[in-house]
Amino acid sequence: MDEPALRQLLDDVRSGALSADGAVSRLQRLPFADLGFARVDHHRALRQGHPEAVYGPGKTPEQCAAIVAELLSEPGAGPVLLTRASPDQAEAALGANAEGRQTGHTVVWRPAAVRSGRVVVITAGTADLPVAEECIVTLTAQGFRPELVADCGVAGVHRLLATLDELRSADAIVVVAGMEGALASVVGGITAAPVVAVPTSTGYGAAFEGITALLAMLSSCASGLTVVGIDNGFGAACAIHRMLP
Repeated sequence: MDEPALRQLLDDVRSGALSADGAVSRLQRLPFADLGFARVDHHRALRQGHPEAVYGPGKTPEQCAAIVAELLSEPGAGPVLLTRASPDQAEAALGANAEGRQTGHTVVWRPAAVRSGRVVVITAGTADLPVAEECIVTLTAQGFRPELVADCGVAGVHRLLATLDELRSADAIVVVAGMEGALASVVGGITAAPVVAVPTSTGYGAAFEGITALLAMLSSCASGLTVVGIDNGFGAACAIHRMLP
């Protein structure tokens, strides 16, 4: 339940469209519903502005389907996301909950209405695209219409400079990069827009499965970068959602 839904509930009680008992029944679901194996947080959208998502790894397909169903049971709640889903998890969740849409390893129900704000997602290499895709799907579910600019790593910096106008006109930028993670510093140095950096596990031995890129982004001389965890495209999208009205 988010703030508009809560206000609508109060208006319905005031107008007589909903009984006091009906309102109590709805509110009893806050702040969470206990499924035994999960306590589903219906209160998160009211606190944070966007609802709980379902992280697939470690859960059975049946558990994923049940948690998604519980989130969808709240009228008007959304968007509902199942992230990092295996084929079995996605199949179970989609089978039990109609009208979901799968893109890559993310399944979305009830995407938000289109909102303002121009977001550009830029990758250092083609190998970073799976992480960028998770970010793009999450941003789209939140109502944004992100633009993807792929394969602009600093090894061929002219490719990045060719997109300078696009970057400078963006309201926010997500930089997805592995190897040494230098792309985030370069982008952060040529635009005034908020930049969210996502280190990826792409790279050779000294990249240490994303640790090198993570430390480089955290140590960036382009001040003000927001850095999320390794391969966390979902978290980058949520950071953008918090930044842009």
